[in-house]
Amino acid sequence: MRIFKKTAAVILAIMMFMSLAGCGNNKAPVSNDSSDTGTDEKSKSIYVGFVQVGAESDWRMANTKSMQETFTEAKGYKFEMVDAQQKTDKQITAIRDFIQKDVDYIVLAPNTEAGWDTVLGEAKAAGIPVIIVDRMIQTNDNSLFTAWVGSNFKQEGYDAVTALENVLKSKGIPDTQEINIVTLQGTMGSSAQIGRTDGFAEKMAAHKNWKMLDKQSGDFTQEKGQEVMESFLKSYPDIDVVISENDNMSFGAVKAIKAAGKTCGPKGDITIVSFDAVHAAFEAMIAGDIDVDVECNPLHGPRVEKLIKALEAGESVDKIAYVDEDVFYAKDAASIIGKRAY
Repeated sequence: MRIFKKTAAVILAIMMFMSLAGCGNNKAPVSNDSSDTGTDEKSKSIYVGFVQVGAESDWRMANTKSMQETFTEAKGYKFEMVDAQQKTDKQITAIRDFIQKDVDYIVLAPNTEAGWDTVLGEAKAAGIPVIIVDRMIQTNDNSLFTAWVGSNFKQEGYDAVTALENVLKSKGIPDTQEINIVTLQGTMGSSAQIGRTDGFAEKMAAHKNWKMLDKQSGDFTQEKGQEVMESFLKSYPDIDVVISENDNMSFGAVKAIKAAGKTCGPKGDITIVSFDAVHAAFEAMIAGDIDVDVECNPLHGPRVEKLIKALEAGESVDKIAYVDEDVFYAKDAASIIGKRAY
């Protein structure tokens, strides 16, 4: 924590003060340097370095905005963010740069789960707490990070199966009818991709009439999602359901489906189950393009600030904290959209 990290500096400052003041002098030396006040004020700021995945989706941009609006100068923070453009090596470089800058806290939204032990070990050795947000990391040493805040991605996969069950029932499709499914996966190796894919597959096993035709990564982007969906439509003429692991890929899938002369949504031939539930996805549900959306809450800034305040006060914090999330259906989207914060 920051208070422990600064202990050595405080002790050194006291020793220097005593040396300058002398044993028989009770007054501190007076400085005429007008910059002292500014330096003191700056030293009170909490320096937060945020290593963001990129700006690949509406969800990610909402996540970034939440951090920027939380860690402001007016609230006593020095905030610096690095956009790693979905590259893990750039994130590792950014973490090392923040270590060199002696930040008080590093906040990391990891691109993929693996490959973090070495650099986070360097942050630990430097006494800098690391707070993981959104995606989780794979490590055998949980002391490398102080806390994690984000979504239960496997539960989201489970929720998507339940949502699909409800949608198919609402469309009057018999339980015994064969359902052909394709999945637009997110960035391979990311927690969201792994959790949503595995959760859906696990619970889908109870439906012997559901057939997974194919799964391919759309890398969480609209363009790639459209490209993969176009390929699916050419390879599989009888697609009934698209599982899209984020909203931006869903938007691309809708374009591809319409361009192919097919229909989607509650009144269409192809059912779309999406993830994230950003504002534009509610608009798509209202327009009749997406059937249901499993929420993934991106507003992590206030949660991270709560952790930092607790750490600054010398308090312990929970290692893992899942956020509350919901599932939204097209029929309810119009009445809900006005209440959404993102």
